[in-house]
Amino acid sequence: MTSLPKRALITAALASAFVGLSATAIAQTAATPAPTAQTAPAPRPDADKLDKHQKRHAERMANMQRKMAERRAALKADLKLTPEQEPAWNAFVARTQPPQQGPAPRMNREDWSKLTTPERLDKMQALKAERDAHMAQRNDAIRSFYGSLNADQKKVFDDRFAQGFQRAGMRHKGHPGGHPHPMGGEVRS
Repeated sequence: MTSLPKRALITAALASAFVGLSATAIAQTAATPAPTAQTAPAPRPDADKLDKHQKRHAERMANMQRKMAERRAALKADLKLTPEQEPAWNAFVARTQPPQQGPAPRMNREDWSKLTTPERLDKMQALKAERDAHMAQRNDAIRSFYGSLNADQKKVFDDRFAQGFQRAGMRHKGHPGGHPHPMGGEVRS
């Protein structure tokens, strides 16, 4: 029978604590002034973050475009193109330009979470199809230009194209920075 009074005491203590917390919360809510039409909502901290992100993205894109132009100029000089090959070069450059619309619009997490799994899969498949179409266009442009080159120019192009894979991190002897490749391979010095 001693357990019944203990339970009653514990229940009473919890109930009074709950009532005390509730009263405190009600008092704090009543003390907070209601928002008026004259008070503007506080700026979102994400807005500054987004502006910084967009600025960094624009800087990276400008730097990438500059480097790409430098590499193309060096390739053109190394190929020693004839005047008859200039139209093929111009078509190659025009068809291999990256899309100029900027980064693909991203869905925010809230919109993404509203999609069902099949809808998400469809969205990802559509984005992949866009990337694949751009890659196919680029590959066709490279093949077409490559066909207009003589044997010596093809050798130069092959060497430079292989360097592009190395620059993109597809090294055969190891990872950038000299770390060994996890699947084997040599360490670069």
